[in-house]
Amino acid sequence: MAKYRHLKNAPITEAIIDLRVRPSTEFDINQLSYLPAALKKQYPRILPVRTAKGGFSFRDGQLKVEKPQDLGIYAYRFESEDGKQVIQFRKDGFGFSRLKPYTDWNNVVSEAKKLWQVYSKRMNLECITRVAVRYINHLSIPLPINDFADYLTAPPPVPKSIPQAVGSFLTRVVVHDIERQLDANVAQAMERSTKPDFVTIILDIDAYKLGEFDVQTDQIWTILDQLRDLKNTIFFGSITENTARLFE
Repeated sequence: MAKYRHLKNAPITEAIIDLRVRPSTEFDINQLSYLPAALKKQYPRILPVRTAKGGFSFRDGQLKVEKPQDLGIYAYRFESEDGKQVIQFRKDGFGFSRLKPYTDWNNVVSEAKKLWQVYSKRMNLECITRVAVRYINHLSIPLPINDFADYLTAPPPVPKSIPQAVGSFLTRVVVHDIERQLDANVAQAMERSTKPDFVTIILDIDAYKLGEFDVQTDQIWTILDQLRDLKNTIFFGSITENTARLFE
């Protein structure tokens, strides 16, 4: 594993704070279709997100495809002018994303807190049911790679009796922090890089806590700090020093 430290060129492509909620029966999606004037200048782009339902069946041995049914607007998406910051006001929750280049945790969480206040004041909410921090990292690794263990502490296992050239891989585990009652989905995947002589390894860490939390409590911000700590522990525990040095 790599030593825990600040990486000047961290490979974070998207950082997400997500709060799932249980709305009351008086919910109206149109209440989420606009931002206050001060925020509208910062997030001028708005896009309604719609959902649809479809299906298929077999009749007399033939495939019958049902016409998609429009279920209406599910969320509103707001983007900053440069597209680097994104808000989602959804029927089932709130999300804030910071895209590459990443700034820092204090900046991300303070912006999320400000926007959550806008969302929660418009919604009649029963409670928060899931608090999550998700960080998607793209690790650009130089070729050739003789052994994935040079870069990952949990590389994909390849039996020695079969060809050793790996074209792609995908692994996923769910880990549980017993002491703090936190969970995390940890996924590793390899994809082709846009840069010649490199390969990209995606390290996707979704740390979360389930429960029923009061909408107005400051407890969720303490939980988010704990989830960020778990995310960092997983990140540095998943890579080697060889990998960490690539992003200093």
